[in-house]
Amino acid sequence: MLADVMRVDVVSVDSHFFDDLGADSMVMARFCARIRKRTDLPPVSMKDIYRHTTVRSLASALADADTTPPPATTAAPAPAEAAAAPGSTPRYVLCGTLQLLAFLGYSYLTVSASTRGCAWVDDAPDPAQLYRRAVAFGSAYFIGLCAFPIAAKWLLIGRWKPAEFPVWGLTYLRFWIVKSLVHANPVILFVGSPLYVLYLRALGARIGRHVTILSRTVPVCTDLLTIGADTVIRKDSFFLCYRAQAGRIQTGPVTLGQDVFIGERTVLDIHTAMGDGAQLGHTSTLHRGKAVPAGQRWHGSPAQRTELNYLRVPPKRCGTLRRAGFGFLGPARMLLVIMPLGIVAIDALLNEVPRLLGQSATSMETTTPSAFFMDTLLLSAVLFFGFVVVGLAALFTVPRLLHLAIKPGKAYPLYGVRYALHRTVARMTNLKFFIWLFGDSSYIVHYLKCLGYDLSRVEQTGSNFGSQVQQEAPYLTTVGSGTMVADGLSVMNADYSSTSFSVSRTSIGAHSFLGNHIAYPPGGRTGENVLLATKVMVPLDGPVREGVGLLGSPCFEIPRTVERDTRFDLLRSGEELRRRLAAKNRHNLRTMAIMLFLRWLDFFVLTLLGLATIERYDAVGQLLDTVFLMAGLGFTTAYFALIERFLARFRPLRPQVCSIYDPYFWRHERLWKVPDTHFHIFNGTPFKSVLWRMLGVRLGRRVFDDGCFITERTLTAIGDDCTLNAGSKIQCHSQEDGTFKSDHITMGSGCTIGVGALVHYGVTMGDGSVLDADSFLMKGEEVPPHARWEGNPAAEVPRDRYQPAGGSAGPAHKLLVPGEVSPPRRGIGQQGLAKPHSG
Repeated sequence: MLADVMRVDVVSVDSHFFDDLGADSMVMARFCARIRKRTDLPPVSMKDIYRHTTVRSLASALADADTTPPPATTAAPAPAEAAAAPGSTPRYVLCGTLQLLAFLGYSYLTVSASTRGCAWVDDAPDPAQLYRRAVAFGSAYFIGLCAFPIAAKWLLIGRWKPAEFPVWGLTYLRFWIVKSLVHANPVILFVGSPLYVLYLRALGARIGRHVTILSRTVPVCTDLLTIGADTVIRKDSFFLCYRAQAGRIQTGPVTLGQDVFIGERTVLDIHTAMGDGAQLGHTSTLHRGKAVPAGQRWHGSPAQRTELNYLRVPPKRCGTLRRAGFGFLGPARMLLVIMPLGIVAIDALLNEVPRLLGQSATSMETTTPSAFFMDTLLLSAVLFFGFVVVGLAALFTVPRLLHLAIKPGKAYPLYGVRYALHRTVARMTNLKFFIWLFGDSSYIVHYLKCLGYDLSRVEQTGSNFGSQVQQEAPYLTTVGSGTMVADGLSVMNADYSSTSFSVSRTSIGAHSFLGNHIAYPPGGRTGENVLLATKVMVPLDGPVREGVGLLGSPCFEIPRTVERDTRFDLLRSGEELRRRLAAKNRHNLRTMAIMLFLRWLDFFVLTLLGLATIERYDAVGQLLDTVFLMAGLGFTTAYFALIERFLARFRPLRPQVCSIYDPYFWRHERLWKVPDTHFHIFNGTPFKSVLWRMLGVRLGRRVFDDGCFITERTLTAIGDDCTLNAGSKIQCHSQEDGTFKSDHITMGSGCTIGVGALVHYGVTMGDGSVLDADSFLMKGEEVPPHARWEGNPAAEVPRDRYQPAGGSAGPAHKLLVPGEVSPPRRGIGQQGLAKPHSG
């Protein structure tokens, strides 16, 4: 079979798959798929291929596994997931219509309140009254925006309970309204502050004292969330207390005991639990029904036991008074300084714009439409490009000064001056606009160096970093010479406990390649010339890895490179590299200029719509403002969709294997520059499907998309009634060192992609198949119909781990993991994990 897949006559049983035969992961994935179709052979995963790299060793390992009895366990099998039932198109259309009306109603409510407030502030007789009115209105408006989602949750839902209900129904409509309002609450600006914990408590979550939450992913079914005292949850973690599966929403509890640590980029599925003092490491997952017993440390996807300690900073004194003071000062600064100054600035702008545009203070009839158009054009250009210039100047100076107050390696208490400075530096240096502008080009190197990165002696490749890079302290980030980084790198420069934090230098070795969505912690045990595959867990123990590749969570070694990736090496040095790099730089400069112009043009149209009713404070003006708000959203959506299709010449992309110095790749990466910041507004609605179709995705009927991102739209085909969860990604390309590869991804009807999961290029998913939460489905895999895959890298879950459909998962602490989970203490009370039921 291997010879047939590789299209050769004979394959030696002792030939190394990669070194001798020149195979790559795509070829071996097809080999595994062919073996799985043979009922007389045991299934083979890509992890088996990498661990046993010859036919002889693979056959021996599979034979041993087949004769070894399974270990004894008291675990109950996970419940089988019912196949997705065909949806109802009338119900789908009705739900979308009601969602649109709800969005219109909320928009009118907020526009009306802001218009009336600005009119009242504008009537202030003197500057002192202007400030007092600005404080009063800003406070009332901010408190109203914060309180409205809380009131809506209790009125529409009451208390969340473990349940299951279909998407696009009336129950789902209430769920979506509450989810949208909870996610739009301005309290999210205070993530990392005790105020955010109070917000979750107001929504019904049972949270103990001195809990620190740094993740901006807001849980929705908060009554099902229990967090014990002194727990720490790092950023980019998912603990939503719901998931979408086979066209239905399933809600379930997430229970964390006291002194729990949750690492960065983790996913906690429904019906999961962790006992007192338990830890879940970075880039890890607890799948449904799993539990970590008290005092144990787990990591990986799926999670498994480890002895590695992820708490690496000593505790500091951080009492209730310090936390209360920090929680108070944040909104006080917002209400007494930031919002009043913003309102005064807007009021001054509204008063000056009519004069600048040649209007009187009471009429817009004194200016011609052409003059109004030209003056608005000038105003929008000054505001937009002024932000670019002033923003860069502030970005390269202010954080550098603030960072001087924080010493590396020294532990500081949370919620003090240095904690506030650290958070300010992280927020300022991670502005997405400038990373978007300079990323995927040679100029990102200069931008990061100005931020404070230590990039050693730069070996310019033209694609040193992608357009999604973040860090916590750029002045403590070192990247070795010749290293290339794909999108999604998160450099972790800080360690946290429930009472303290410290910053330290994070160093990435030279001549390495980092794939997509990697969280790199301080103390990572990788050296030079290492391939870190997509979603890999960076090791924190063991020897320093050099000259190898690392894949999976927890990671294991794979070949650093294969023959397919070296075919373009002649373009990476000498005169040919200099010539092609210069051409790529010129192309990237044109791309940056084009995208800046196109983004300004969108800003100009939105400014034009906003100023159209500048002097209308009455009911008609408020209604027009709401209409123009909707028109602006519709224009932005259609405008950028048209730009993307135009850049692709209104043709579908084709699978490619080429060098990054090939002009095709330059045109392809230009598509990644088309803005997508408005996509999240459509999550969970039928309008997200309309958006994907506009962009070229071949999409079936009634697809539920709760926050998936698709990179190459015209290479993606999704069948009817598929379910795409929040934080998932469908990526039809890969870039390894200087080689770019892309291929189709095809999903059959009724498929489900879990929360935070990633599907790589060349994948085919059969009808009704499921990719579980935070799984990584590698390139070239073929998932059989109605199969369930999980893990990083993903592999098929044996059917003997399922119960018959409709069975109960039981309490999480009784399922799959022996041992008890201690309930959270300090006044929270014990929470039983209720069984799911149909609703």
